[in-house]
Parts: sequence; structure tokens; C-alpha cells
Amino acid sequence: MIRRIIHIDEEKCNGCGACAEACHEGAIQMIDGKARLTREDYCDGLGDCLPNCPTGAITFEDREAPAYDEAAVRAAKAQKLTERLHPAGGCPGSRPRAMTPPVSGCPGSAPREMAASQSAPAQGAVPSQLRQWPVQIKLAPVNAPWFDGAKLLIAADCTAYAYGSFHSDFIRGRIALVGCPKLDGVDYSEKLGDIIRENDIRDVTIVRMEVPCCGGLEYAAKKAIQDSGKFIPWRVVTISVDGRIIDE
Repeated sequence: MIRRIIHIDEEKCNGCGACAEACHEGAIQMIDGKARLTREDYCDGLGDCLPNCPTGAITFEDREAPAYDEAAVRAAKAQKLTERLHPAGGCPGSRPRAMTPPVSGCPGSAPREMAASQSAPAQGAVPSQLRQWPVQIKLAPVNAPWFDGAKLLIAADCTAYAYGSFHSDFIRGRIALVGCPKLDGVDYSEKLGDIIRENDIRDVTIVRMEVPCCGGLEYAAKKAIQDSGKFIPWRVVTISVDGRIIDE
């Protein structure tokens, strides 16, 4: 059939990968440093990839092409989600797992599925309030059951070391995501935006250190909320380097 579909000029393509990221259907893949339309039946012809191309390598054309297969696209997305949540042979540290914090500090309330690998807290020890794994923003899946109706904590990783009651005051009752924009060298706003947009997040608490580099995390979190198009209550808490709350 003749239909509208994209065309990629490989000579103009600089291999940035922006179009592949923008293609929600997964029709574009990066191969040998160039963007390629690998699945014509995944291309819906709407051109979400066009404005993301910095070199103008992508244009529309009307030509013979397979019909857009929406069912196949949905199946491929579901498969990718399954692979993210249950990676086969991936790093054990990045495999998602849900946890139930002890109630009132009772060691016996640890989840049954964790009993084989999780020892009971020592007498007098403060129990963890962490409810999910992984916690690093870069490793966290975009879609996970624990995000449904969650109160989201976005925290600079140093805050848990500086503030002594971090678990009881901030992690308790929340889903925690941590990161350091200076060390990771990435913009978290896109990943956080996807998490907020694709899940039912009730509110967001941002906890940062007083140091200037932590401003990147605060900016990314605020931008993610704004870009999601949702009205979500949020607050920022600033921790001093000597462990005090100095602004909230």
C-alpha cells in the first residue's frame, strides 16, 4: 500500500540517537552509528522523530510500505517492559523487587519472599523503611507496581548520610529514588518525567543537600513534574552538611 512514512538520510545523520529515543513505537534503531528505519510496520507516519533530529536527516515521503501494525507495536512495548522488570541474566543489583518495611520495628514482618536472603535485624537495630529496589534513578524501571498511588521521594544520595533520621522521616511510606547529578553527569528530568507521566504518583518530596551541585537534582525533579502535564503536589527539603533541615 502507498502511505506516508519517514525517510532517513544516512549522509545527514550524525548518530546522535535522538530520533530513536523519540520514536515511541520502536521503529528506529541505531545501527553502526546511524539511525535506521528497521520496522516500517511500526512507523505510524506521525513524525514524532522529526523535530528531534538536529541535522534535518528525517523527512516524510509517500511510498509503498507495509500498513502500520498497532497490535505488533503494543506487543513489542509489553515485551520490553517485561524485560525491564525481569531482566534475564542482567545485573542482580538492578533487578526490581518489592519489599515491605517492618511494622513498628517488628523483625517478623519482613516479606516472606525475602526471608531466604534477608537476615532479621539485630536487637535494637533500626529497621529499614525501603519499599523497593533498585533505588538509583538511572536503574529504576519506568513502570513498576510500587509506583501505583505512590508518594515519591526524589533524594540526593548524600542526604541519607547527612541526615540521621532519613529512613523514618523521609523514606517511610514513600517510594525512594536517589541520584547525584554531578557524579552521574546526566539530566534526570526525562527519566523522572516518564515515571511521573506513566504512573499514578500522589505527591513528590525532593530532598537535596545545601551544596550548589544539588540544584541540578531539584531542577530535574521540578522539570519532570512540569513536563508530565500533571498537577502533583510537591515540596523541597534542604539538608545542611552537618545534618540539619535548613529549608522546607
